[in-house]
Amino acid sequence: MRSLLPPLVLISVLTVAGCTGTTTPNAENSADGSAIVLADSAEPATLNPLLGYGRDGVSKVYDGLFEHRADRSLRPQLAEDLPKPAADGLSWTVRLRGDVKFSDGSAFGPEDVVATYRALLDPAAGASERSRYEGLTGVEQLDVRTVRFTLAKSWAAFPHLLTLGVLSSESFSVPLKDMLPVGTGPFKVTEWRKGDRLILESNPKHFAGEPKIRKVTVVFVPDDNTRAQRMQAGEFDGAELPQRLAQPFTGTSGMRVVTHRSTDLRAVTLPSGPVTGDPAMRMALNHAVNRKGLVDNLLGGKGSAAATPIPDTMPEFYDPTAAFAYDKVQTELMLEQAGWVRGADGVRARNGVPARFTLMYPIGDVVRADLSTAFAADARAIGVDVQLAGLSWEAITPRLGADALLYGGGTPFDPDLTAYPPLHTGNPWGYANTQVDAALDAGRTLLDPAQRVAAYRQFQQAYVVSPGMAVLAAVQHTYVLRDNWTGYQEVVDPHAHGPLAWGPWWNLEKWAAR
Repeated sequence: MRSLLPPLVLISVLTVAGCTGTTTPNAENSADGSAIVLADSAEPATLNPLLGYGRDGVSKVYDGLFEHRADRSLRPQLAEDLPKPAADGLSWTVRLRGDVKFSDGSAFGPEDVVATYRALLDPAAGASERSRYEGLTGVEQLDVRTVRFTLAKSWAAFPHLLTLGVLSSESFSVPLKDMLPVGTGPFKVTEWRKGDRLILESNPKHFAGEPKIRKVTVVFVPDDNTRAQRMQAGEFDGAELPQRLAQPFTGTSGMRVVTHRSTDLRAVTLPSGPVTGDPAMRMALNHAVNRKGLVDNLLGGKGSAAATPIPDTMPEFYDPTAAFAYDKVQTELMLEQAGWVRGADGVRARNGVPARFTLMYPIGDVVRADLSTAFAADARAIGVDVQLAGLSWEAITPRLGADALLYGGGTPFDPDLTAYPPLHTGNPWGYANTQVDAALDAGRTLLDPAQRVAAYRQFQQAYVVSPGMAVLAAVQHTYVLRDNWTGYQEVVDPHAHGPLAWGPWWNLEKWAAR
């Protein structure tokens, strides 16, 4: 990993950029502001919505039946109005717009919605998003403008999953991995240089009108330090950066540093096993973590301490009493009583098994590396040896059930989508808790808002009695933007964010040059 530019070089670069007035030359030197160049930390593996692209909507290339507003509520997109549930909650009916075309000129209709969701449900199609829709049993066309979705059980959060990008029915003549990225969205793909960049152009056929920004270039730079250096060098008009790398841009003329609250949780998974699967060890690790210190020192205050997957960015569901007190003395006593005794090297052991485990984090991710290091230090203070491993995702995925992971995930749109996947029985790390399951099942199936709030409060209280992870914080996302465009609107980010998802550019189709 390369280091940052020396401070004097950094200051001189920013001074040059800052002496040109309110707007500075953009990365492509387009005089009319019709082109923008953005840096992304992660290149998508695919541009197919059924294979995971744009799972929280705002994918730029595709529209879903609905999209989320800045206030987290749903609004119609390809649909004409909000979905209507049946009285028993076992189906949802959606009325479609009649003025939509795909970027290749073909007409959009209910057959496209049916084809997309049936491919999602078909095991033979190989849609990786299928597991997210496990409660969906079918979709049918009712008439030339209406479709109906049927469910195995009532599912209050289901409309939030109807942001899935819709593909044309004709495109399913080839396997999902071979489909061309043709959607109804405000932009269309013109070039994808894998490992380097993705180039989008505005879609003149978009039903909401052609965007003012005609060209979007997204450059993939996974290493945080490298992304900061290239932003300093003027190669990009915007980039997400860790707070400590974004701070030097603060106060620079022509630049903005913005921070978004998020439901992007950072947590340490604790897989089943002799060490991390022990209930006393799980509880001790949760009490050993100085969450406030992590937020204040490592995140520069850009985050909020969290103990469960329902953070304070979901205020209507959040229970502030569901927490773990930072108490090293009580934690040491807890481990002694559970039979974990310190050895001569300071590491505890029980029945000949040392209190030692591996914590993986994605290499190049500065925030997760810092949090992993801090967690390991807190664990070491109570006699638990955490071995850190910065790895690629290809190396991490096969080891999820055996080794701990500095997990990132979450969405602000519904607590079901944030809490159910990592903690309901069937999660990759093997955590199972009948009381947690019961509360999560109630929150999923109840349609009454007040009853759902009660269910998620019960979930949080049940979870802190027997935790399955060490949830650390909901991180805030920090971005550096060249201030040459209007249209920016702050949002609460989900985990998935960046130029092709949420973040400052979630509504890029509404931006215009100053």
